[in-house]
Order: sequence, then structure tokens, then C-alpha cells
Amino acid sequence: MSDLPELRVSDADRERVVQQLQQAAGEGRLTMEELAERVDAAYDARVATDLAVLTRDLPEPVPGTLPGEPATPKPPRRWLFSIMGGGDRTGRWRVGERLNAIAVMGGGDIDLREATLPAGEVTITLFAFMGGFDVIVPPGVEVEVSGFAFMGGRDVKLSGEQPPPGAPRIHIRAFAVMGGIDIKEKPVVRTSLPPHSSS
Repeated sequence: MSDLPELRVSDADRERVVQQLQQAAGEGRLTMEELAERVDAAYDARVATDLAVLTRDLPEPVPGTLPGEPATPKPPRRWLFSIMGGGDRTGRWRVGERLNAIAVMGGGDIDLREATLPAGEVTITLFAFMGGFDVIVPPGVEVEVSGFAFMGGRDVKLSGEQPPPGAPRIHIRAFAVMGGIDIKEKPVVRTSLPPHSSS
């Protein structure tokens, strides 16, 4: 074993790993929370092993593919309906570049913490009439909220912390008429990074 110190990584090394992570997320291999966590760790990396642990459970990127371009695409979810009832979207699921959700005298949870997103920006449009939605986002993503509430309410509870460069971006357009839409940040308690090898 060599006693020489590990070589420091460059900004270009970090960017290559971030692109690989974004491609893996686009293929559905990483959830939005995992992507945000690993991108943050990539930009904080100092030596090669710091970067290696972030991609050791991912395949090598295919030459000629774009970051986030799925090799075997699955149909993403683009519409959610809750009519006079309830409907939740939680766990691992695939979100399209645009997601529209409508609640009429009903409601549901839209949990994005384990969802997989396309590369770039995702726009989620919510309309609640005499109903409501709870939207849950993980830490480390950029969230922009717009819209209005008429005889209803919108409650936005986000940390306000600046996400790392390359983090997923979500634009939530929330419209409530005699209803309510809550948008909050909440982490998932689990270990998403691959374990270090004992060998």
C-alpha cells in the first residue's frame, strides 16, 4: 500500500460525477432526494474516494447519452385526480416534466421525496376546489411557488436554504378555491448512500 496522499479532485471531476448522477436519476435509478443528497456531496468532495462512493452502485454512463436521458423510459405520471374522495401519491414513482393535479371535494398527498424526476425543471400545477393537497418535498431541492387562494388557503413551509448547484428544480403552481394547499419540506429517515466496502 502506498503512503502517498490521495489526489485532490478538480471542479471538472465534480461536474462529471454530477452529470452521471443526473443521468442515473433520469433513468429512475435515484430518487429526487437521493439525487439532491449526492449532488451536494459531490460538490463537497475533496479526494477521489469522496466521489467514488457516490457512483459505486451506478452503471457507467453510456457514451453519447445526455444527462437525465432514460435508457428504457417508463411513462411518467402527468395527471392526478381526486374527485369526491382521496388519493395519495407516495413512495417511488415517476414524475413527468409537467404534472397536473385536480381535487374537487377531495384531496390527497403528493410526496416527492422518493419520486424520480426528469432532468431540468419540473412544473406541478395544483387546483383544489372545496378540497386540498399536501405536497411534500425533500431538503436540497429548489422550490418555487406561485398561484393564489380564493376563500381558501396556501401554506408554504420550506427551510429557505440555498440548494447546491445542479439540484432539482420544482415550480409549484398552486390554486385553491374554497380549499387548501400545503407545501412543506420533510426529510426521509433512511440511508441512501451505498455502504463503504469492508475489503
